[in-house]
Amino acid sequence: MTAETTPSLPLSGLEDVYDALASAIDQAGPDKTELFLVKLALLNAQQLGSASLVREHIEVALKDL
Repeated sequence: MTAETTPSLPLSGLEDVYDALASAIDQAGPDKTELFLVKLALLNAQQLGSASLVREHIEVALKDL
């Protein structure tokens, strides 16, 4: 990750996001999980405002799956 992507959310905030995401995935159900995650990613990408930063995050997320 670059200095531009240094995390600013504390661990407790990440845990809250994880819990909310897990709950939302359960609500979406197995047939809509991919669609939900794509919509969420696009909303976050729009908020970030940087396609290159989003591509960097995608590469980081793909590591060690």
